[in-house]
Amino acid sequence: MTDDVCFRTATEMRALIASRQLSCREVVDAHIARIEAVDPALNAIVTEAFELGRDRADDLDRRGELDAPLAGLPIAHKDLVATRGIRTTYGSPLYAEHVPTVDDRIVERMRRAGGVTIGKTNAPEFGAGSQTFNRVFGVTRNPYDPTKTCGGSSGGAAVALAARLIPVADGSDTGGSLRNPAAFCNVIGFRPSPGRVPGGDPWSDLSTAGPMARTVDDVALLFSALAGPDGRVPNALPEPGSAFREVRPAELRGMRVAVSEDFGGLPVQRPVRQSIRALADRLRNAGADVVEAAPDLRDARRIFHVLRATGFRRRFGPMSDAEKAQLKDTIRWNLEAGLDLTLADYDWVYPARAALVARVGEFFQDHDLLIGPTTQVLPFDHGTDWVREIEGRPMATYIEWMESCSWITVTCCPALSLPAGFSDDGLPIGAQLIGPLRGDSFLLRAAKAVEAITGYADQVPDVG
Repeated sequence: MTDDVCFRTATEMRALIASRQLSCREVVDAHIARIEAVDPALNAIVTEAFELGRDRADDLDRRGELDAPLAGLPIAHKDLVATRGIRTTYGSPLYAEHVPTVDDRIVERMRRAGGVTIGKTNAPEFGAGSQTFNRVFGVTRNPYDPTKTCGGSSGGAAVALAARLIPVADGSDTGGSLRNPAAFCNVIGFRPSPGRVPGGDPWSDLSTAGPMARTVDDVALLFSALAGPDGRVPNALPEPGSAFREVRPAELRGMRVAVSEDFGGLPVQRPVRQSIRALADRLRNAGADVVEAAPDLRDARRIFHVLRATGFRRRFGPMSDAEKAQLKDTIRWNLEAGLDLTLADYDWVYPARAALVARVGEFFQDHDLLIGPTTQVLPFDHGTDWVREIEGRPMATYIEWMESCSWITVTCCPALSLPAGFSDDGLPIGAQLIGPLRGDSFLLRAAKAVEAITGYADQVPDVG
């Protein structure tokens, strides 16, 4: 019963719940049983709220409120979002016993849509870095090879999805935190357009929340609950979430697809390049008009560095010296980088970013879709905090090895990581699909079409 339920897609579960073939309590109990059996070896769900989840499921069944988009689906929220009455640590010893009194906006939305909170998923300290470990809960392991990292910062979410512990998951993404772990764990992570999912800092679009799931239809299901306007958020886009719920696959025949193995010169490991080339061949065979091309992304590195460092200065600068001493060294480095920024940096960054966005917009006048690597490397040893070199090229900072995602972040384009293959030793590889500015609906449709010609998401990790 447990595996029969947990191995279904979220969309299938919802249909069974809505038709009363499964109760919300049965679905929740099945996932809790699987978490208890499988997660001790993975460490994806780090705070449990099982009894709260059971009570919520019973209430939904009793009231018969089974038609909402997420009704009865168990969800474990990323441990960077506030959950009322449930411990939220941000992966930091400073907040090890913190219990919020309010919910984050996306938690509000998922609860209104019928989602059932059963716990929290692990993340790196304050979400910094694409390796999910912290001093509160330890490391989260990749279900395809427990000696490897699951990526991050939405690493616990990606592992929970891949191991069939939950059917959908929320995450957040600044420089790749939805996309990187999705690629490392053979699931889908969708970074939507800035403003699609209200929340976070309303004056910065560098970070955004978004959905993760195992199929494009399931991503769209959760996205329909997360997206939509919010009168409290000035940059929220007006389209309702319901506009994204039903996804018809785009027509691949005649689609103008630009494919790049390296986005214009990034170092990328050979197995990743091979998977991107193989996907390009599949698209050609499906009738797409595929060309090797990439937009001019010059200045993306410095733009991302300035904007990211600014966010760290705002977030951690007001802390006391004693609190700063409790931060991990990479966060302190990013804070110092923010404190070192000058007026000249700010005078440069906004015109430079406007020019970058304009160049990418011109690129999409000639191409419908851009595809490239999600990550530049395969999943690496979970004891390695960050990648020091790629194909012989040294990485100067702990975020430089993630530029296949962070460069796309600053374009403001929606981006999605889709399972695209495995290395010879069985490690997942993701392809990053990128749509034009505010082209979220088209990107989901294109992803569904590409998903249909790959099939890699069906390869389930052997974790019990």
